[in-house]
Formats: sequence, structure tokens, C-alpha cells
Amino acid sequence: MALWCTIRTFSKHAEELGNQQPIEPVFFVKPQNCITRQGPLQISQHPGEVHHEIECIIRLGNNLQPEAVAVGLDLTDRAAQSICREQQIPWAKGKCFKGSAVIGPFSDYTDDIHSMVDEEKGLALILTVNGVVVQQAPLSQMSITPSMQLVALQQWAPVCPGDYLFTGTPAGVGQLHAGDRLVAILQTIDGRSVSRFEANCI
Repeated sequence: MALWCTIRTFSKHAEELGNQQPIEPVFFVKPQNCITRQGPLQISQHPGEVHHEIECIIRLGNNLQPEAVAVGLDLTDRAAQSICREQQIPWAKGKCFKGSAVIGPFSDYTDDIHSMVDEEKGLALILTVNGVVVQQAPLSQMSITPSMQLVALQQWAPVCPGDYLFTGTPAGVGQLHAGDRLVAILQTIDGRSVSRFEANCI
């Protein structure tokens, strides 16, 4: 199983970090051993910073189309990532540390992949930290949609059934600290919860 992660799929997130919006989907890969499915999140044990990036995660079925979706967090050591970028080396230290792929419970997904970004019937993300909304956006705001990501990925990558696709984060990313309480939700536009992850940071 592979964890394919797409960057800068929400233009406002690219802007907040001072990055160019890519024309085509750009990916990196996290190893399976980054996965954590329950709290608490061991923030203080990481030697660097840990920033939150809420995402919709797609689990691919036998036809390499979405069979289930979950809320997730692509935890990022922003300082380490920035150093890697400046040195023009891979981002592994900033993206692939222990516990950096947080995955909530999956729910079956039977709609067409294009439905995820429908303005009236699609999905939306919301993350609160200590009761304050820090990231919130419908997937309809994505500049690079899940469909575009899958089409691009399947042109060259060894994608397999059961793989996970981290589809990118909206604006509002920020640092987590020990003692923080976070609630990450993937929901329908009308507010029905599809996947929910709650955890304390220690």
C-alpha cells in the first residue's frame, strides 16, 4: 500500500506559503509506517515543529476509483521542509516522520469522483484546534481536483487497489503544540459527518 500525497491543490494554501500554483498535479509519497489512526498525537516527541494540514483521503478500489473516504492530517515539520526546499533536496525530513500521516475512520463512497467537488452535494473539510476553526473549505474550492490527481497519477505511478490518496489541504495551516485539542471532520456540504478524528496533542 502506498500513500500518494498531492501538494498545493487549493490555490489559497499555495498563496499563504508563498508558493506558485502548479499547472499539473505534483506528488510526494509517505511510507506506511507514518500512519497513525488514534490519539494522542505525540507532538512533543518530534524534534522539530509540527504543523496541521487537514485533508480528504481517498482509498482506491479495484477499479482504481474511490471506494472510501476519510478525514486525515498530513502533519508537516514546516521548518525542516523549508530547509529542504532551500537546499533543493527531497522533503522527507519535513513530511515523513513518525505519526505524520493521521487517518480517521473510512466511510464507503459510492458516488462518482466528480461529485466530491460538487458545490451543492460535495464534501467539505473543517479543523478546529482548541475549539477555534483554523481550516475550513469545501472541496469545490480545489484548483486541482481529486479526478485530475488520479488521472495524472495513473499515467506514471504504480498505483494499486488499496492505496491512499491524500488530496491536499486548504489554507489556514499552522503549528500544533502539546496541550492542543483538535477535531478534524470530513462532512457533506449540508453538514452530515462522513469521517471524524479527535485527539489531544501531548
